[in-house]
Amino acid sequence: MMRTDGDTWDIVSSVGLTALGVATFRALETARPDALIRDECARWFVDAAGEPHFTGLLADPSPLENTPFFFPGFMGLRTRFFDDFFTSAAAAGVRQAVIVAAGLDARAYRLDWPAGTTVYEVDQPKVLEFKGEVLAEHGARAKADRRAVAVDLREDWPAALVAAGFDPARPTAWSTEGLLPYLPGAAHDALFERIDELSGPGSRLAVDGFGAGTDIKRFAELREKYFPQNPFGDMDIAELFYQDERADPVQWLTGRGWTVSLANPLELAADYGRPVPELPEDLADLTRKSTYLTAVK
Repeated sequence: MMRTDGDTWDIVSSVGLTALGVATFRALETARPDALIRDECARWFVDAAGEPHFTGLLADPSPLENTPFFFPGFMGLRTRFFDDFFTSAAAAGVRQAVIVAAGLDARAYRLDWPAGTTVYEVDQPKVLEFKGEVLAEHGARAKADRRAVAVDLREDWPAALVAAGFDPARPTAWSTEGLLPYLPGAAHDALFERIDELSGPGSRLAVDGFGAGTDIKRFAELREKYFPQNPFGDMDIAELFYQDERADPVQWLTGRGWTVSLANPLELAADYGRPVPELPEDLADLTRKSTYLTAVK
């Protein structure tokens, strides 16, 4: 499962399989009586892929109920954060959105976009192909002008984005949900360079990550310690992460004139009225270091 230069994937392998896991956790969050989000498309993707671990969790999520912070609930916080980001940007008049590493994100179908909004979804060709086929089979209709941009983020994705109709002169709402650890350092830094170059005044960006200086090895150790069942089955997602040197997004964006705001999962839970159980100190520390960043240019 280790990464290699130029590796690719479909929806049931490598990084693509993590997108399927996220869809599973969104489906489970949607089924909660106190759900923070509604994502009816998520179950469609899991059922269509037929991956045994994730279909098994949909049938019986009880193995996850003893995990700290109940993992699908954590994904509810993350999803709600990005949902609110796009809703806020739209309310401010932004009519161009780019979902970088879109995976099985269905926001073009779930959110109530204002008329005239274009949503660009950037991801690997096989992932976008699978998603498009499933949505078409269910007769889903996008609530915005959705444009799939099938390209690897290690390639010249800005050119593909512009070819799909993207206008760099207009303000844009960008999201990079669940992406940064999967990028090599050079691609990570290039991502921010390109977003900055493509962002007209008034553009906004939402990012999540582990926070500067987080030890990925510690992340893996805590998962082994506190999660009796790996939420991702036999896949060790830490093996998919890159740990090479990279810029700190907060410092990088601030240094280029973006106004940055930060929150962590515990703060989001408080904002959304989601009770958080008392966490062991080492796990609470890692949770506090997880960052949810929004920035305005």
